[in-house]
Amino acid sequence: MPVSRHPHAPGDIVTPDRDIPHAHFRPGDQVVILKGTSGSELWGDAYKVVTPSWHTPTDEDGWRLYDPVGGARTYITAHPRYLVHLSSRCPDCLIYQQALRSYLVPRLADAGEDVDCGWYSLTHLNQVVHVADARGGQ
Repeated sequence: MPVSRHPHAPGDIVTPDRDIPHAHFRPGDQVVILKGTSGSELWGDAYKVVTPSWHTPTDEDGWRLYDPVGGARTYITAHPRYLVHLSSRCPDCLIYQQALRSYLVPRLADAGEDVDCGWYSLTHLNQVVHVADARGGQ
């Protein structure tokens, strides 16, 4: 089933306020950037944390991520607040997932398809940027 941008996808009020330190993640961690819903579940893109990397859109410490199906975009950079552990069940990530699930699923339950909320884009420097963190029209 193709993923579509829902015309009434809500803005993200959860991720911008997430206070997650850079040290929360380590090289080798399996993570996901949650982007929307699939039925009553959250979905997103999975990555492997590789090495620290400066995140230009936020001017803060970020992480270089490996995307095994990335093709020309195999390595991207993202801010820690965008990431959720897949390889461990840490309390911080579980709390964030539950907050995002409680916010999104009721609003998109009737979509009948996988929904991309359109909160993230990729800059020309292969850096993931959240709409709340975009600067200068990025």
